[in-house]
Amino acid sequence: MHSWMKPTPERPDRAIDGLDRLIIAFDRILRGAAQMDPGSVSQSPADGVADDVLEDRERRHSAALMRVNHAGEVAAQALYRGQSLVARESDTREAMELAAREENEHLVWCRTRLEELGSAPSVLDPVWHAGSLAIGAAAGLAGDRWSLGFVVETERQVVEHLEDHLSRLPDGDHRSRALLTRMRADEEHHATRAHAAGGAPLPPLVRRAMRAASKVMTRTAYWI
Repeated sequence: MHSWMKPTPERPDRAIDGLDRLIIAFDRILRGAAQMDPGSVSQSPADGVADDVLEDRERRHSAALMRVNHAGEVAAQALYRGQSLVARESDTREAMELAAREENEHLVWCRTRLEELGSAPSVLDPVWHAGSLAIGAAAGLAGDRWSLGFVVETERQVVEHLEDHLSRLPDGDHRSRALLTRMRADEEHHATRAHAAGGAPLPPLVRRAMRAASKVMTRTAYWI
């Protein structure tokens, strides 16, 4: 049996701890605390990869795409932290926290690449973070199976999004391509892991709503 599925005794103080952590998380947003934690981040897949010479137009386009990906990682990290706050079983909570740490690694890589391209993250990152934290907590309250199912669907949509960006990158932007290729593999692994843990398929209406929300974020973050 997968470790995420092992039954564990309920912690009587779980709800109180979860509420306290949720309040702390929102307090960090209000105080403008940085979401990026560069500690314990593994080597970037872009290290040692050289770009061709990029024209200004190509560089701006690559930067806009990476800004979208950075915003997506801000949202993903917050989503999983929100789910971990209300998870019923300790194994599920720990798995969500692990996923959040892995998304933080992607976040650091994307931020570094944005700086290399002479650009900056979306000014709306705090909005994506706050909204995703709330959505994650709501998904977690539905139960661990639905919460895991939410991970599966989220990651499947992220993989589609990354494949689209890989097709749209300038041919000479090899460093961004290396990053997105590694991120796609990691997200596929997250989806497989959550599915194996017993994630329940989400209703079509929920999947469509998730796609609609994702489009709003990606189209906005491309420009600001």
